[in-house]
Amino acid sequence: MSDMITADLVDLDLDLSADTKEAAARALAERMVALGRVTDLDGFLADVAAREAQMPTGLDGGIGIPHCRSTHVTEPTLAFGRSGAGIDFGAPDGPADLIFLIAAPAGADDAHLTILSSLARQLMNAEFTTALRSVGDAAAAAALIRGDEPPTAGESGPANSVTAPAAASAGAATGTGDAGTGATGATGGEVAAGTDDAGTGAGTEHAGAGAGTDDAGAGADRRPFRVVAVTSCPTGIAHTYMAAESLENAGRDAGVEIVVETQGSAGFTRLDPAVIAAADGVIFAHDVPVREKDRFAGKPTVDTGVKAAINRPADLITEVRGKAERGEVTGVATASGGTPVERAGDSGEGYGTKLRKWLMSGVSYMVPFVAAGGLLIALGFAIGGYEINKAPSVMDHFVWTQADSWGALLFQIGGVAFGFLVPVLAGYIAYGMADRPGLVPGFVGGAISLTINAGFLGGLAAGLIAGGVVIAIQKVRIPTALRGIMPVVVIPLISAAVVGFLMFVVIGKPIAEAQQGMTDWLNGLTGTNAVLLGALLGLMMCFDLGGPVNKVAYTFATAGIAVASPSDSAMKIMAAVMAAGMVPPLAMALATTVRGKLFNRTERENGKAAWVLGASFISEGAIPFAAADPLRVIPSSMVGGAVTGALSMAFGATLRAPHGGIFVVPLIGNPLLYLVAIAAGVGVTAALVILLKGLREPAPVTTGTGENTSVPAAGTKEPVAA
Repeated sequence: MSDMITADLVDLDLDLSADTKEAAARALAERMVALGRVTDLDGFLADVAAREAQMPTGLDGGIGIPHCRSTHVTEPTLAFGRSGAGIDFGAPDGPADLIFLIAAPAGADDAHLTILSSLARQLMNAEFTTALRSVGDAAAAAALIRGDEPPTAGESGPANSVTAPAAASAGAATGTGDAGTGATGATGGEVAAGTDDAGTGAGTEHAGAGAGTDDAGAGADRRPFRVVAVTSCPTGIAHTYMAAESLENAGRDAGVEIVVETQGSAGFTRLDPAVIAAADGVIFAHDVPVREKDRFAGKPTVDTGVKAAINRPADLITEVRGKAERGEVTGVATASGGTPVERAGDSGEGYGTKLRKWLMSGVSYMVPFVAAGGLLIALGFAIGGYEINKAPSVMDHFVWTQADSWGALLFQIGGVAFGFLVPVLAGYIAYGMADRPGLVPGFVGGAISLTINAGFLGGLAAGLIAGGVVIAIQKVRIPTALRGIMPVVVIPLISAAVVGFLMFVVIGKPIAEAQQGMTDWLNGLTGTNAVLLGALLGLMMCFDLGGPVNKVAYTFATAGIAVASPSDSAMKIMAAVMAAGMVPPLAMALATTVRGKLFNRTERENGKAAWVLGASFISEGAIPFAAADPLRVIPSSMVGGAVTGALSMAFGATLRAPHGGIFVVPLIGNPLLYLVAIAAGVGVTAALVILLKGLREPAPVTTGTGENTSVPAAGTKEPVAA
């Protein structure tokens, strides 16, 4: 931690310049800017505020740890401030007098994040925090935090007394070789079953070696209670490791073996399956979804926020012991460990969020079929002409030397791929809801939707119905003798029959009529209505750059062309959607080329990649820019996308392929005007971004030579694109 905090990053009289958490963060961040550790003060503080909005960073015991990962940070940095009056960071027990501002680059390396995690663990050490409250000068405070031998001049007694513990804590945090990413453990008298020595196996460390008892209980009649835990927070820098340290300390005091898997920013090392199998209970202390949650299925489980593990770890251990004694199996106690959406999400999500995820599950599996089938059909038209859809089957007529035969082959393969779109959509919506048992009724319902001409609307309904039917069947109590055949025979049989009945007899016809009505409406779009629709789709494509809103617009467009003979209006919509989706990354690439001084070095490098990503219709190429400066980049992108979408519709450009960017321009109707529409949107977005960024006074950065510049000094570490 020697270069992470220096005396220049310490303010022992913070209350003289700050009385709110925002002012405190600014005061400490200004010190980082002065040393060239932060390139954009306002942008960095916006990232800090965004993290603070997710969950207050105040902790019991008078500690505040505002922190974030940001593209405006050039290297991992820690600033420390002490406030005599205290500053409110949202802790239950009152204001904080010890404030640590932690700044990590968007692509911080594992070694630095490991050091930051060791600091988080030190904060749970009462001697360490007591020494910080009494240390007399900035240099001694920085040395104390680093775990170095404090300077002799001005050093205080308490600082001396805690130097060894602080250093030991830092060493313990790195003793496994990857403490920032691995699992840690504390034992209450014996080493957890299945673990190896420090640095091996699941990366556990035997923090309880000094508990005063021998390994393996040395004749103890009864083994201690065993707990495995997972801790994680939104940034994975501070709370994750503080919660782990707090649980370990509480476990040691209670005589409980506890092994913690920290799912931090630098990744995580999975607990040894033998350790999990031997555990008597599970504690999830998290504010982001637990990764691979199904590993802990069937255990008594306490599921809570990460701050609960920091503030009341003993209560959590008592709670999980109580559940184990009562035989309660909670949390992820299904045989499969929850559905795919549940495994990827938070247990507290509402039905609206789950519905969106179920639908996106189906769309994500459908998109590859759309891309492959659409491009094959488009290539078939390009090679064989627009009459290729009338060609006979290639099984009956195929001439190796004729281009028309090859065009017909590609067209017919693409048509077969398109035939899977609705069944795949329905099947994987049901899969997101009910896991593998949902696949059969989902696919059956999707295929029926095609049979009755209910199209994509029918597929959406079939998928949701199939998932709901399977969930309902799984809630019925089944005799033990029948459980073995439930997933193979009973669930597929009953669910497919119910879904088929509902699709054929009850809701299929109304949905088919609604689908036909939508098709007729699209076919009737002309003039102003078509232009307005193009602008709306352009806004949606650029709103969240590959997110749910973007996917809704894209799915709407692909649904129109996913038939053997799409209408002219459907192909115009597809062209407008693809054109608008290309605007944000191309505009960011242009802006970084035209006015590079408004962007830092990392953004300029990202700009070079954005040329290729934008040209390939990969909207996500603009995400690093939007994440760093959302209030300027996203509105500018939406305006440019709306311009491009409207112009594409006005020019009457058509597109049969659902993807490909400029590489499918030869397949586009009115290709020159189509490129003009894209260029117009790119120009508008780039101009707006440059204008808005130019209105902001760039934060000066003092380099090591004393030169003021708006970009990092040469030789400083640059963040990696998020």
